[in-house]
Parts: sequence; C-alpha cells; structure tokens
Amino acid sequence: MQYMLMPLARYFDFSGRSRRKEYWMFALLNLIIYAIFVTALLAFGYSLDPYGATGGPVMWLVLAVLGIYSLLILIPSIAVQVRRFHDQDKSGWFVLINFVPYIGGLIVLVFMLLEGTRGPNKYGPDPKEGFTRGV
Repeated sequence: MQYMLMPLARYFDFSGRSRRKEYWMFALLNLIIYAIFVTALLAFGYSLDPYGATGGPVMWLVLAVLGIYSLLILIPSIAVQVRRFHDQDKSGWFVLINFVPYIGGLIVLVFMLLEGTRGPNKYGPDPKEGFTRGV
C-alpha cells in the first residue's frame, strides 16, 4: 500500500528516481479506482449504445467525480513516469513519446517495464539501494 500512495505524497516531485514497483503499484491503484467508477456508471444507467439512454443525475454525478479525479491524478501520474525515466538514466522529456499516435503509448509501456540503471546516476541514488525485505 505504501508504494501505491508514494506518488501522491510526491505530487509535484519531478526529480529523483522511482522504482518499477512504485510505478506499477500506482497504476494498479488507479486501475482499481477507475474500475469502481465504471462499475458505478454501468450500475446507474450509463449505456454503451450511443443512441441509448443517457442515465440519470446520479450517473452525471459519477461522471463529474470521475473527471475531477482524472484531473487530480494527472500531475502525479506524469511525475512518477518522469521519475521512472530518470531511473533508466533518461530525460523526463521522454514522457512526450506518449503523444506519438498509435505506438507512443506502447513504447512508453516498454520503457516502464525495463529495469532502471544499477547504482547512482545523474538523477540520484539507486532507489533499490538500502532496501531490505521484511522478514
């Protein structure tokens, strides 16, 4: 749970390095939250049919909360991605690859799966150093 919430604690921190575990736990937390929102939308009458019912006021409230959540989580999502690129000794500007149509997201996904450089690099010390597993 600590790794899921760490990017929120480092909200505007674009410096330093982040482990893969921190990135993917944060992604898992967001996936769970979005799944809850989608379930609520489907439960309150949101139709996937473009000509179907538009739902009621509760559905619009859920959509509004989903929109606000998406805006609030945007900065920490970008920040943790920048720190993952820093962990691989790459510039944070690599985040802009996301804007390449069709394949940009896949390229960034591959980078997020790669292990970071071992030892310190120009962005800071290795986040894995000093880490010991609890017994």
